[in-house]
Amino acid sequence: MAATGDEAAAMDSISREPAAHSTASSPPTSSSVQAERSDEVAENLVTAPKKPGDGGVETAEEAVEPAEPDINELGTDMFEKMAIFLQGELTGTCEDYRLLENMNKLTSLKYMEMKDISINISRNLQDLNNKYASLQPYLDQINKIEEQVSALEQAAYKLDAYSKKLEARFKKLEKR
Repeated sequence: MAATGDEAAAMDSISREPAAHSTASSPPTSSSVQAERSDEVAENLVTAPKKPGDGGVETAEEAVEPAEPDINELGTDMFEKMAIFLQGELTGTCEDYRLLENMNKLTSLKYMEMKDISINISRNLQDLNNKYASLQPYLDQINKIEEQVSALEQAAYKLDAYSKKLEARFKKLEKR
């Protein structure tokens, strides 16, 4: 069975590729490689002339791979892109460290504020303890007075009870 159309073109391009690769293995200059490639492209592009009675039917063209850029250009491009990538990575890392530094500064400021607050609280607590110590004798006097008032109150209740008994006896004696 004979190959037709696209199959024939594909077979033709496959049969020509090893020759193209064997010439590419020897180190020619980039301009000579590009010139050979353009010649190959011209050979591979076969178009059938249109006949006026064809009714606009076109024949298929063989797809040709684009010419490979020079290895130096590819290497340069790769290093430029790698440099951009690494620059981005380093920039991101630097930004992370800057953020961490700012967070540490803010945390340090917060701790200093908390230290000042705790010093003030400690000072105020010490002042309160001193005031309580200075008031302690007066509080002791108040406690003694309260005890004396309680004892006096008890004595007053006893006196009241005794006076009521005395009044009741006096009324009893008066009636007799």
